[in-house]
Amino acid sequence: MKRCPHFIDGAAREPAGGRWLDVFDPASGRPFATVAAGDARDVEAAVAAATSAFPAWSSLPNEARARWLDRLADALEARVDLFAEVESRDGGKPIRLARDVEIPRAIANLRFFAHAATQFASESHHGQAGLNYTLRAPLGVVATISPWNLPLYLFTWKIAPALAAGNTVVAKPSEVTPLTATLLAELAAEIGFPAGVLNVVHGLGPDVGEPLVSDPRIKAISFTGSTAVGKRIAGIAAPLLRKVSLELGGKNPTLVFADSDWEDQLDTLVRSAFQNSGQICLCGSRLLVERSIYTAFCDAFVARVQALRIGDPVDPDTQFGPLVSQAHFDKVMAALAAARDEGARVLCGGTALDRPGWFVAPTVLDRLGPDAVTNREEIFGPVATVQPFDSESEALALANATDYGLSASIWTRDLDRAHRLAAGIRAGIVWINTWLMRDLRTPFGGVGQSGLGREGGLEAMRFFTEPRNVGIALR
Repeated sequence: MKRCPHFIDGAAREPAGGRWLDVFDPASGRPFATVAAGDARDVEAAVAAATSAFPAWSSLPNEARARWLDRLADALEARVDLFAEVESRDGGKPIRLARDVEIPRAIANLRFFAHAATQFASESHHGQAGLNYTLRAPLGVVATISPWNLPLYLFTWKIAPALAAGNTVVAKPSEVTPLTATLLAELAAEIGFPAGVLNVVHGLGPDVGEPLVSDPRIKAISFTGSTAVGKRIAGIAAPLLRKVSLELGGKNPTLVFADSDWEDQLDTLVRSAFQNSGQICLCGSRLLVERSIYTAFCDAFVARVQALRIGDPVDPDTQFGPLVSQAHFDKVMAALAAARDEGARVLCGGTALDRPGWFVAPTVLDRLGPDAVTNREEIFGPVATVQPFDSESEALALANATDYGLSASIWTRDLDRAHRLAAGIRAGIVWINTWLMRDLRTPFGGVGQSGLGREGGLEAMRFFTEPRNVGIALR
């Protein structure tokens, strides 16, 4: 069985407490690896290593840090197939999704922020009160905590800007899907990445995450995960006046108007609800459909959902795999039971599949209003609801009928309507006639229960630096 130790100060390290956790194959439900069950002693060692490495790393020229990130990207790119196979088995995601989308995106994250390191500029202001210029200094040691649903994709999305800006990092990947983060740490050691600059500590949230967040040497925390855990982190960090970036849950609306090209876009609409078995914070789990096309849309959408090829994630023909864990499977099944209790009609799915592993059939529900718990609380699984609307104003009200505000998509040929709705929807990201189109230069994040702060592009570089203004009197 593959073992995932910590990586601290440039080398693999056994857990201080000698404990290990099983890592399960979601397609079979059986353990296939173990991961270090860290504790506060491991966190202490990692933070100490990062603290020691910070002066040398932060004093490197930006282009030198960029070269290290590019070298890590090169090493990852040379092993795409290996990382895709591991990611597929570890998370239960279709291997085509891992190989064609997620591992390439991890490479792109490293390369993008390598370039950002050389392009990041400070501001200057002249003419109002002397000459002012702003320095952007790295913070020091920062913590990144990444989730299980897009393991390497989001791990690199956090560590890359932190390192590019001159910080050293203690990273905690999810203990549910730890393999690719471990492999990346091994690659970093293999290419001679400076010791202590990137440290990976595994373990449970209470045992590793909380000691990491509360360590006084940690200057900032970047977290992606559930809203409940994000609130816990914010509660620990607030009294310490610690910088925090929280990318949390979503209950995202998909607004489909009669004048849209919805029939030609069905594949994208289905993908937006069910990619990675719905385990993406950006999935459009609430479909809002203009009443004049409601019946035709539901029939066509359900038919396309039922045509998804469900199977072993390592099969290249598989489009839809299992949920990531027994705990998450149980949560989704409980949500489906609650939806039935609320009066939902099941248009397709709604059950577990009779096969090994944690498979839940892709599910479409209707006859639930905006106040239903099913339409208000994040399920984070292969469950989409459909609601009709009669007017643009009703569509907007339904879209905003949630405490979350991460993303939305609008499907219409009326450009004026698209702009009006994009301005009115409470969400950090709005797509028009597309979904999951990402330019890494743009700000990423949500409002309300979907989080605090923004990631991506200059927003990430600003988060991981401290502005210092220098004012000069001009005579």
